[in-house]
Amino acid sequence: MSVETFDPTAHEGVRMTPAAIGHVRRQLERSGARAVRIGVTTSGCSGYMYQIDLVTEPRGEDAEYAVAEDLSVYVDPEALPLVRGTEIDLVVEGLNSVLKFRNPNAQVECGCGESFGV
Repeated sequence: MSVETFDPTAHEGVRMTPAAIGHVRRQLERSGARAVRIGVTTSGCSGYMYQIDLVTEPRGEDAEYAVAEDLSVYVDPEALPLVRGTEIDLVVEGLNSVLKFRNPNAQVECGCGESFGV
Protein backbone atom coordinates (compact mmCIF):
# COMPACT_ATOMS: atom_id res chain seq x y z
CA MET A 1 0.00 0.00 0.00
CA SER A 2 1.33 3.41 -0.88
CA VAL A 3 0.66 6.74 0.76
CA GLU A 4 -1.50 7.71 -2.21
CA THR A 5 -3.85 4.74 -1.69
CA PHE A 6 -4.05 4.82 2.11
CA ASP A 7 -7.51 5.69 3.37
CA PRO A 8 -7.56 6.04 7.16
CA THR A 9 -11.37 5.69 7.25
CA ALA A 10 -11.50 2.52 5.12
CA HIS A 11 -11.67 0.31 8.22
CA GLU A 12 -14.72 2.22 9.44
CA GLY A 13 -17.04 1.13 6.67
CA VAL A 14 -18.44 -2.14 5.47
CA ARG A 15 -16.45 -4.16 2.93
CA MET A 16 -17.24 -7.15 0.74
CA THR A 17 -14.97 -9.80 -0.69
CA PRO A 18 -15.03 -10.39 -4.46
CA ALA A 19 -17.07 -13.58 -3.90
CA ALA A 20 -19.71 -11.68 -1.91
CA ILE A 21 -19.80 -8.89 -4.49
CA GLY A 22 -20.46 -11.42 -7.27
CA HIS A 23 -23.21 -13.08 -5.24
CA VAL A 24 -24.90 -9.78 -4.42
CA ARG A 25 -24.71 -8.63 -8.05
CA ARG A 26 -26.55 -11.81 -9.11
CA GLN A 27 -29.22 -11.23 -6.45
CA LEU A 28 -29.68 -7.63 -7.56
CA GLU A 29 -30.05 -8.68 -11.21
CA ARG A 30 -32.77 -11.18 -10.29
CA SER A 31 -34.67 -8.78 -8.06
CA GLY A 32 -34.37 -5.52 -9.98
CA ALA A 33 -33.00 -3.81 -6.87
CA ARG A 34 -30.00 -1.49 -7.13
CA ALA A 35 -28.18 -1.91 -3.81
CA VAL A 36 -27.99 -3.69 -0.48
CA ARG A 37 -28.94 -2.19 2.87
CA ILE A 38 -27.50 -3.58 6.11
CA GLY A 39 -29.17 -3.19 9.46
CA VAL A 40 -29.45 -5.07 12.73
CA THR A 41 -32.40 -6.15 14.81
CA THR A 42 -32.52 -7.23 18.42
CA SER A 43 -33.00 -10.93 18.08
CA GLY A 44 -31.27 -14.26 18.31
CA CYS A 45 -29.55 -15.87 21.24
CA SER A 46 -26.66 -13.38 21.38
CA GLY A 47 -28.53 -10.07 21.15
CA TYR A 48 -28.41 -8.79 17.57
CA MET A 49 -29.10 -10.27 14.16
CA TYR A 50 -27.98 -8.91 10.80
CA GLN A 51 -30.69 -7.76 8.43
CA ILE A 52 -29.96 -7.55 4.70
CA ASP A 53 -32.42 -5.88 2.37
CA LEU A 54 -32.26 -5.42 -1.38
CA VAL A 55 -33.26 -1.82 -2.08
CA THR A 56 -33.90 0.43 -5.04
CA GLU A 57 -32.98 3.60 -3.13
CA PRO A 58 -31.27 4.28 0.18
CA ARG A 59 -32.94 6.09 3.02
CA GLY A 60 -31.78 9.66 3.37
CA GLU A 61 -29.85 9.01 6.57
CA ASP A 62 -28.09 5.82 5.41
CA ALA A 63 -24.29 5.71 5.26
CA GLU A 64 -23.05 4.63 1.83
CA TYR A 65 -20.00 2.45 1.19
CA ALA A 66 -18.88 1.71 -2.36
CA VAL A 67 -17.70 -1.91 -2.32
CA ALA A 68 -17.17 -2.00 -6.09
CA GLU A 69 -17.44 0.53 -8.91
CA ASP A 70 -21.02 -0.50 -9.58
CA LEU A 71 -22.12 -1.62 -6.12
CA SER A 72 -22.83 0.23 -2.90
CA VAL A 73 -23.80 -1.02 0.52
CA TYR A 74 -26.04 1.24 2.58
CA VAL A 75 -25.96 1.00 6.36
CA ASP A 76 -28.71 2.07 8.72
CA PRO A 77 -27.23 4.79 10.98
CA GLU A 78 -28.41 2.98 14.12
CA ALA A 79 -26.59 -0.17 12.99
CA LEU A 80 -23.37 1.58 11.99
CA PRO A 81 -21.68 1.47 15.42
CA LEU A 82 -22.40 -2.27 15.57
CA VAL A 83 -21.21 -3.15 12.05
CA ARG A 84 -18.41 -0.61 11.47
CA GLY A 85 -15.37 -2.40 10.05
CA THR A 86 -17.30 -5.53 9.05
CA GLU A 87 -16.21 -7.60 6.08
CA ILE A 88 -18.90 -9.60 4.30
CA ASP A 89 -17.81 -12.78 2.55
CA LEU A 90 -19.61 -15.53 0.65
CA VAL A 91 -18.83 -18.90 2.20
CA VAL A 92 -19.63 -22.02 0.18
CA GLU A 93 -19.86 -25.39 1.93
CA GLY A 94 -20.94 -28.20 -0.35
CA LEU A 95 -24.21 -27.16 -2.01
CA ASN A 96 -24.88 -24.38 0.51
CA SER A 97 -23.69 -20.81 0.43
CA VAL A 98 -24.13 -18.08 3.01
CA LEU A 99 -23.01 -14.51 3.52
CA LYS A 100 -20.62 -14.49 6.47
CA PHE A 101 -20.08 -11.33 8.52
CA ARG A 102 -16.60 -10.84 9.95
CA ASN A 103 -17.43 -8.18 12.49
CA PRO A 104 -14.59 -6.81 14.66
CA ASN A 105 -17.18 -5.36 17.06
CA ALA A 106 -18.77 -8.72 17.86
CA GLN A 107 -17.58 -10.00 21.21
CA VAL A 108 -19.76 -13.11 21.12
CA GLU A 109 -21.51 -15.04 18.37
CA CYS A 110 -24.08 -17.76 18.73
CA GLY A 111 -23.20 -21.28 17.70
CA CYS A 112 -25.28 -21.16 14.53
CA GLY A 113 -23.72 -17.85 13.42
CA GLU A 114 -27.07 -16.08 13.09
CA SER A 115 -26.64 -13.57 15.91
CA PHE A 116 -23.92 -11.63 17.71
CA GLY A 117 -23.36 -9.52 20.82
CA VAL A 118 -21.16 -6.52 21.54
